[in-house]
Amino acid sequence: MKKFQPVIVGGDIGAYALARQFNDAYGVVSVLVTKYDPLAIRDSAIVTRHQCDRADDAEGLVVELEALGARLSEENPGVPLLLIANTDWRIRVLAEHRERLERFYLVPIPSLETIDLVSDKEGFARVAAEQDLPVPRSFYQDLSGADAPDWRPAPLPDDLTFPLVAKPADSSTYETLEFEGRKKVYFIQDAAALEELWRTLADAGFRSRFVVQQLVPGDDTAMYSVTAYVDSRGQVSMSAAARVLLEEHAPATLGNPCAMITFDAPELFAAAERFLTATGYRGFANFDIKQDPRTGEFFFLEVNPRIGRNSFYCVGAGVNPMEVLVADVVDGEPTAPARFTAGCLYTLVPGRLLDRYVRDKALSRRVWELRRSGRVINPLNNPKDASARRRAYRLAGELNQWRKFRRFYPEPTDTGF
Repeated sequence: MKKFQPVIVGGDIGAYALARQFNDAYGVVSVLVTKYDPLAIRDSAIVTRHQCDRADDAEGLVVELEALGARLSEENPGVPLLLIANTDWRIRVLAEHRERLERFYLVPIPSLETIDLVSDKEGFARVAAEQDLPVPRSFYQDLSGADAPDWRPAPLPDDLTFPLVAKPADSSTYETLEFEGRKKVYFIQDAAALEELWRTLADAGFRSRFVVQQLVPGDDTAMYSVTAYVDSRGQVSMSAAARVLLEEHAPATLGNPCAMITFDAPELFAAAERFLTATGYRGFANFDIKQDPRTGEFFFLEVNPRIGRNSFYCVGAGVNPMEVLVADVVDGEPTAPARFTAGCLYTLVPGRLLDRYVRDKALSRRVWELRRSGRVINPLNNPKDASARRRAYRLAGELNQWRKFRRFYPEPTDTGF
């Protein structure tokens, strides 16, 4: 294995998880480029934080990455710099400025054309249908002309019935927009709520498209995740899957899983591979999938052109994604396909809190079995980061989870909203 230096854009728990995967596999300390100093990375022994005051501005971020790349290359000549991120907006920034960044870094992300195709919910749905991946019925509202005084939202088609789910058609166009009442995903119960959403988005300056989808029934436990990596040869060399037990319910993070169980999913892996092959994909992809409890049918909701916030569940499934990435991009020796080898409970929340929300008896038994066998993982529970301060940060994070769920999701519901 060649020596290399990871540079990660971001500082949330997802970024820390990537740094831990690198550190667990290679003992390397990652450089995290962040505007803030959140608890997830504070006082960590496995990361070095690089301050970037303009991290939420595309040009400012790229300029800072260029300067950092030049400095690191001068300090360690010949050592490749591996640049990654795990939010849609950051991935798009890296793709749009790939030529500038590749002067200093390896940038293992999909092409901008592929990102444009798969990040757009309508493009995703078209390719998914062509590859026999079921998708929910959808309608796309275009707000690009909402500045015009005579603009009116298009009416909802007759084949969509309430309740519905609404979200940006391309998350990267929405990620940095701030306004009161902002949510990652909207649960729409009636026509009045939908009209209010259109007014709110127009007033906030949103000028892209929003997708409205037929709600697939089921609570958080009906959600599934598939993470895959397509190597430089076009081969899917990693696949891992997890069933969600509980999602975040605070508005800004609604839908982000915080507890999952890994499992083998050959049918989902095959479907994901068909999609990725059809689009000429390269790099990491993370699929969001929901199973209709009435029929057992899986609906593919979207694919994120990145590794995903909860990538550490792959480690529990038996695959370290960063080992697959480094073998391909740094060493130039892509691995044989790596897939599920073990079941585990991946969780970011206290056990007692999780138990309140898992109502399915079979799932509860499975959680208990995994706990009893010691197959429980949390990226923050890192023996290399076991200082008193880090333990205090973890405790603070757990207390905050209790507060958030008490406020935003005090009791489980049949829809997860």
